[in-house]
Amino acid sequence: MVRPGRYVLVNNVISDEELNKELTEAMGGQTQMDEGFAVRNLEAGSIVKGRVTRVTREDVVVDINYKAEGIVPILEFAADEIPEVGDDIEVLLEEIDEENGEIVLSKRKADRIRNWERIMEKHDVGDIVKGKAIRKIKGGLLVDIGVPVFLPASQVDIRRSADVSEYIGRELECKIIKIDRDRRNIVLSRRKMMEEERERRKADVLGSLVKGEIRRGVVKNITDFGAFVDLGGIDGLLHITDMSWGRVSHPTEVVKLDQQIDVKVLDFDLQRERISLGLKQAQESPWENIEERFPIGSRHTGPVVNIMPYGCFVKLADGIEGLVHISEMSWTRQVSHPSELVNVGDNVEVVVLDINKDKHELSLGMKQTEKNPWTQVEAKYPIGTIIEGKVRNMTNYGAFIELEEGIDGLLHVNDMSWTKKFAHPSALLKKGDTVRAVVLAVDQERKRVTLGIKQLEDDPWAKRIPEKYHTSDIVTGTVTKLTNFGAFVEIEPDLEGLLHISEMADRKIEKPEEVVKVGDQITVMIINVDLNDRKIGLSLRAAEGVANGSTPEEQMAKRKDQQMPESNEASREDIDRYIKRD
Repeated sequence: MVRPGRYVLVNNVISDEELNKELTEAMGGQTQMDEGFAVRNLEAGSIVKGRVTRVTREDVVVDINYKAEGIVPILEFAADEIPEVGDDIEVLLEEIDEENGEIVLSKRKADRIRNWERIMEKHDVGDIVKGKAIRKIKGGLLVDIGVPVFLPASQVDIRRSADVSEYIGRELECKIIKIDRDRRNIVLSRRKMMEEERERRKADVLGSLVKGEIRRGVVKNITDFGAFVDLGGIDGLLHITDMSWGRVSHPTEVVKLDQQIDVKVLDFDLQRERISLGLKQAQESPWENIEERFPIGSRHTGPVVNIMPYGCFVKLADGIEGLVHISEMSWTRQVSHPSELVNVGDNVEVVVLDINKDKHELSLGMKQTEKNPWTQVEAKYPIGTIIEGKVRNMTNYGAFIELEEGIDGLLHVNDMSWTKKFAHPSALLKKGDTVRAVVLAVDQERKRVTLGIKQLEDDPWAKRIPEKYHTSDIVTGTVTKLTNFGAFVEIEPDLEGLLHISEMADRKIEKPEEVVKVGDQITVMIINVDLNDRKIGLSLRAAEGVANGSTPEEQMAKRKDQQMPESNEASREDIDRYIKRD
């Protein structure tokens, strides 16, 4: 229990709520205000006037015209406000101890009550007041506007601060949002005042916006896709693509929080209150004189700044990048990915191939810095030249033979043999084999050299085969393959004829296996020699007819009467499908 006359209140040790409670209790819920010294019927809780009769190191003795003098602790006075003997002051009569003849007074509480009265008379809800944030309390701050009032943490700023103690000692302008006169309680909001001011300024900004104008703003927030810039009441979006003419990986490479920048108004939507801003547009575009700085055909050197599956980007100057497409990287190499030739950071020499100023696009080439070896291929490898090279790669349709470094020729499966059909080049070659071939064609534009092996020899179908084999000849051969439409019979090395299923017997055959099997030696009659399609048609049943006494001419006539010659032969498509399947 604190002894009467010895309250020590320094730096707001007692909270406002506690102080208000004490004041209310001390005054019995009301304040008596006596203006003169002739005080009668004194009661605790009254504010009275007194005259200072003595000042000590600990107390100020005050005569309030009562039978005993009152005491005010000297700590209730500021160092520069300590009264002198004879001064008149207002004090709160806190307690009268009739038995001991002591009177407890408080200058501080009397001042507090008077201050509250003045504040209550002067201000109302909605008024703007100024005060210093003096202390952090639970839920917010105490702000001294003549009396300590409450500023909730949620009302300190538009964006809630992590620690409101950073505002202590600052002069704050706030709006009164609540007054409880009975409890002498005032609640402030700095946020509401700021929001209202912001709305007013927002309306001013929106009403004065002009597309294309330059405005100064402050960076208030940064995200991965851009930054929000306060234009003085409303934020506009500065997208990352509009920050610089050059490449920007993250907005923090260009702007910082609270930084003042000049931006250009690109577009705005008044209804949705959205504003698009540009930083690079506020500066001269490096693309303005692009044709003069980087004319088509000119050579330049720059670092690789980005690699994509379809090519790489090379920086020629600040804000100027060009694409080297993967097809423009090498004259001779088949590049699957740009990383096979370049890495980010590599300095490369390029040639400007094309300029699209409107789209801000440059097409560059790396291979154009070197001599095109294909310009010499036709001269070095004229048609008919016999070459020797290694099998570098194989596909379903042929093999690539290396003529020299970076120059390959294609040996198609159809150019491997005059008489045999290959479904895949691996039936004749393997990777790494040394091959001798002849140049059949050179296409410089398409960068292709066509090769052939069979052309190293005379075409047997041109003379030898038609001279040796004739319709109605009887020959012997070996069954090499069976198909659903017949069987292939080798009548000499690398020369096969087709025995159609309809020519196997006079009866209907469902499957060739009913008559022949692979490896059988059979005697057949030649029923057709097709020089255009390079086919020889065979008949087993005709040969058997001859063996039984009929002549070849009679068998050919019999086939003609039965209308079987061409209709029963497999088509070129059938044979090709079979070869590919095999």
